[in-house]
Order: sequence, then C-alpha cells, then structure tokens
Amino acid sequence: MASLNLDVLNSEQRAAVLAPDGPILILAGAGSGKTRAITYRIAHLLGERNVDPREVLAVTFTNKAAGEMRERVAALIDGAQAPWVSTFHSACARILRAEADAVGYEQNFSILDEGDSMAVIRDVIEAAALADSPAPELARARIEQAKNEATSADELAARAETGRDNAIAHLYRLYRERLRTINAMDLSDLQLLTYELFRDHPEILEKYQRRATHLMVDEYQDTNRVQYLLVKALAARSGNICVVGDEDQSIYKWRGADIRNILDFEHDYPNAQIFKLEQNYRSTKTILAAAGAVISHNRERKEKTLWTANEGGEKVTFGSAMTERDEADYIAREIASLVESSKFRPADVVVF
Repeated sequence: MASLNLDVLNSEQRAAVLAPDGPILILAGAGSGKTRAITYRIAHLLGERNVDPREVLAVTFTNKAAGEMRERVAALIDGAQAPWVSTFHSACARILRAEADAVGYEQNFSILDEGDSMAVIRDVIEAAALADSPAPELARARIEQAKNEATSADELAARAETGRDNAIAHLYRLYRERLRTINAMDLSDLQLLTYELFRDHPEILEKYQRRATHLMVDEYQDTNRVQYLLVKALAARSGNICVVGDEDQSIYKWRGADIRNILDFEHDYPNAQIFKLEQNYRSTKTILAAAGAVISHNRERKEKTLWTANEGGEKVTFGSAMTERDEADYIAREIASLVESSKFRPADVVVF
C-alpha cells in the first residue's frame, strides 16, 4: 500500500487524520471535507499504523454514503484488504444473521418494509380488539419511536397515562411476539435487537468489540438513542471511537435523532480529542455569511465559524410565503424569470 499524500488536507483535517488512538470528535461544518477526513483516517490506520482491516468498522446512514466511503477508501488503500463500511441497518442485519439464535430467530428471518410492517400491525390490532385501539398509523409511529429510544413494551406501559397509551404498549408487545412467530423483523428491530443482543450476551458483545476496535461513525448528530447505545457498547472495550458530525446540520429529530449525542460527547468521553473543520469548499462567501447568520441563533450548538476562500458570489434572494402553494408559485415564477432571461436553461436550476 502506497504512502498517503497528506498534502491534499488542510491543517485541521490533517490533525484529525493523524490523531492518536482514543475518542475523537470531528466537528465538520457544511462542505468542509468531512468524508475526506474520515476516509483518510481509515487509510492512515491501515497503511501507516498497521491496523488490521478486520478491526475497523465505519458506519453511516445511507447506502449511497456508505458506497461513496467504500469507494474512496478503496482508492486510497490501493488494493489492500478493505475494512467494514456499512449503514447502521446493514451492519445490524449482518450481526443478527450470524447471531439469530441468541435473539430467538432463525437465520433466514425476513426484513419487512413499511407496507408489510403496517399490514402486520393492522392484523394485530384487529385480533386484539381493544377498547382504546389507536389508528394503525399512530400505533406504528409510537412503536417505532419506542424502538428508536430502546424502550421496551413494559417500560412503555409503566409510563402510560391514558387508556390509549396502555393499548399502544399492549399492541407493541403483541406486535413483537407476532414478528418473532413469523420469523420477521422490521427496520427498527434490526437496531433494537442488536442492542438487546449486546446487552444480554456480553460474550457476543466482546466478539464485535474486537471486530470494531477502531469505530468510525459518520453524521453523528443524526444518531438516535438506540444507535447511541450501540456505538457506546461497541467502543467500551477499546475506547477508539471517532465520530464526525455537525449539530448545526441535525435535521432528523422527527425520526428520533438526539442532538445531545454529539453535544454531550465530551461528557461521555472526558479525554476526547476535538477537531473543528471550519473551511468550507462548497459555497460562496455570501451564502456562507447568510447561513451563519441564521445558524448563530441556534441555542444548542458548539462554537465554530465557517469560512471560505471562494469568491463573494451573488446576493442571496429570499421570499416569504403564507402557504406551501404560495411558496411553490414563488419558486415557479423565479425559475420562469431565469429561463426567460436566456441566461439559464431549466436544467440549470435545482430545487431542494
């Protein structure tokens, strides 16, 4: 494996890549090269520190992000054995396939998508015929929330304040029993059952702690409670955990993301090394200043100031709308105006 060219890194990226073992928090602002930092750190561990690739696990959130990370690591390590790079769900599914018996499943369990999961919940509700039965959509949402928070049916029942709360806790218990009967899991089960596996079987946990002696977590600001517990359990033996994230970009609270996971990292790991990636490579100075002015009002954030060597760029235009239809009309008129000016084609416009 050829020596890494660290000249492509800025000083803070380089410091994060070369940091010694132990807990590491990389606060990576938008467009600051976080994927470069984490992939170069993996390559550095394998090439310069002679870490066994079978002891490196990197997890992220989407298949696309995991695929990009795999490709970039492969390019850096030049044919050497690749580490385990995966999404949370894929990593958990792989662990559960290997350890299915310990969680009361057969190895060939099926994984239900949202539609199949909803069909099972409807069947459970119909069979239970409870007086305070909730709508299937509400039951599914509350059950998924409980799983993401690593809350059991008994714990949910203990917190119940209404008859409907009790009904949801009871349906949660019946739903899990039904899934086990048909040898199936939903997506939230993949993480919850892996957490329960590690909690109840320390010898199995130790096996995977050795498999993740160097643990990397991307987009740490978007981890939920059960993901936080999984990460903490895996890192407990070696202490070598490197998380990358930006609390200013946390957008998944509705999906259970807990911003405290990144805000309290130093509380969990008092000897943590902190690196801030503040140079933005993606945006103009004007866009960065506008974004910074908005983000500065966030109450819970870590102090950092993004900057860029890019040009100033055009002024930012904004519009206020009363409804989503007004907003859509405004955007459509802006696009039409740009196209009519003959400066742009419709394909030059992106709507987020």
